[in-house]
Parts: sequence; structure tokens; C-alpha cells
Amino acid sequence: MKIQNIHTHIKIGLVVLLLAFLNPIDLQAQRFNRGGGGASRGGATAHRSTPSRSISKPSTSASRTRSNSSINGGFNKSSSRNLPKKSTATKSKLPSKTTNSGIKSKNTNIRNKKTSNIGNKKTSNIKNKSGNKVNVKNNNVNINVNNSRHNTVNRRNTAVRHSPVRYNRPPYRYGGRGYYCHRPYYYHPYRPFYWGPMWHPWGYFITTLATTAIIVSVENQKYHYDNGVYYVAENDGYTVVQAPVGATVQTLPKEAETVEVNETTNNYYYGGAYYEKSDEGYTVVPATAGTIVPSLPEGGEETKIGDQTYVQFGDTYYQPVQVDGKDMYEIVEVKDEE
Repeated sequence: MKIQNIHTHIKIGLVVLLLAFLNPIDLQAQRFNRGGGGASRGGATAHRSTPSRSISKPSTSASRTRSNSSINGGFNKSSSRNLPKKSTATKSKLPSKTTNSGIKSKNTNIRNKKTSNIGNKKTSNIKNKSGNKVNVKNNNVNINVNNSRHNTVNRRNTAVRHSPVRYNRPPYRYGGRGYYCHRPYYYHPYRPFYWGPMWHPWGYFITTLATTAIIVSVENQKYHYDNGVYYVAENDGYTVVQAPVGATVQTLPKEAETVEVNETTNNYYYGGAYYEKSDEGYTVVPATAGTIVPSLPEGGEETKIGDQTYVQFGDTYYQPVQVDGKDMYEIVEVKDEE
């Protein structure tokens, strides 16, 4: 009986050893069968029951393998799977970039609009303050004058007094007239002179006067005088006119020049007007034949007489001459000759 029990125990022990020996081999086979694509449902179940075996003691090589494929031979989600998220994030940022671009464009428009408005405002202010005032280009100042306000020339202001000096040169004769000058004719183009921002040419119109303007009365006609310029009042403002002969003022602009009439008499010249000094101040007088002036104001007209060209202001003719290498003008004395 004891012997039979011993045999029984031996058999049981052998079976247990055999099972213990066969179980790892079976598991290993199942793992290889799944890697080869031929795993059964039972094998898959056995694999799920022991997942911890596949991830124990991970190594660097295992990490590389895990990044590309799973332990069961399948393909893991690679990092490229996150690209849709990045793409979405990029798309979500696009509106903000567009918005920034829009803002930039808007700022550019604002800047352009601002510049445009400033230019328009400046131009508008100039026109409102001075009618047809100043247009500056290449340092040459062109002053627009409303000539319709200055069609009638005061002949008394353009009459020429006889030269107090005897003429040593024969006159230039043309069309029954003699044009007398002391210096030879020397043509140069007529270029109106600009006496500065306080001076305005004849025919220039403004809406208001400076507080420094004073009233000057000549033969019951009122004029407004300011810094060498004379104005006549109109319904909507003031128009610049030629200096009225007989007007007396206390001061002249500092730019006024002394011009020689003869050896004993000088005139003061400014803006096309001539003044004589007296106890009362400075009195406007007609131009005197033979007087040489360095420049002429706007309002003259080049007039061709025969072969010679003069600059004409009403009844006053100026002959272009040259003095010490400088272009100047001499007041011409015109006489009828038959």
C-alpha cells in the first residue's frame, strides 16, 4: 500500500514538472505565432493576461522599437499623428496673422489719409487766407494775381517826369516816336522780382489786413498802407494797387533802395514805387526818366517796339541795360517826333 502511494506521488510530481517545463515553451510559441501574423484568439488572450512581461526593464533599443512598432508587431501611432493638431493650431493662428496684416494695412491707410488731409488742409488754409497766394516751386516764387481786379491802370501813377540830365546819346526812333536813354540797349529777359513775404504785387487780393496797416488819404481816396504795399477796400476784402502819387508815409521797408535821379537828387525805390524824402516823411512821386533800377515788380509786360523790347507799365517804359556786368533797367523818356 505504501509502495503504491509512493508511485502515485512520483507520477504527480513528474506531471507537475512536465507542466512546469512545457508552460514557458507554450507561452513563447504563442508570442512568436502572434508576431508572425498567425495568432489565435486564445493566444491573444494569453498575451493580454501577461502584458507586464513585454515592458519590463525597457532599454534604449526597446524605446526605438516602441517609437516605430508595437511589441505585438503592429504599428504604433507615430509622432506624425500629432500633425493634424499642429496644422489646426497653425490654421487657428492664421486669422490672427490676417488680422495683423489687416491692422498694418489699416495703419498704412490711416497714415496716407493723415498725410493727404494735412496737405489738403494746408492748401485750403493758404487759399482761405490769401485768395490766390503763393505757389513755390524750385525756390522760384510764383504769385498768382487776379488781373481782373487790376485792369484799369492809373495813368497818373505811370507818367514819367523829364530827365534832369541832358542826353548824350541819340534816341531810338520807331513809329514817329523817339525813345531816349542815357545807356545803350542791352536785352535781357524780364523776370519779376519778389521783395519777400510782406510784399504783394498789384492786383493781389486778401480778405483781411494786418493790425499794422494805416489809412492814407490821397485826393479824397482812402488807401490802406502796410510795409510798402497799398490796398483799396472792396466789399469782400482788399486789393493791392500801385503806390498813389502824393501819398506820404512815415516809414519805408528796410529793403527800400536808394536810386540816383541826378547828381543832387536821390529817390527811394521799393516794389516799383519811387519816394522822395521830405519833412513829413516819404512821398510817392512819378518815375523820373534816366533813373536806373535793379529790378521790376510783377505786372509789367514785354513790348516789342521795332527791333527793341521794353518792359511797359502803363505809360512807363523800361529799357533793359547792363551796369557793371549786372542786368538792370533804365526809365525811358518817350517823345513824339514828326
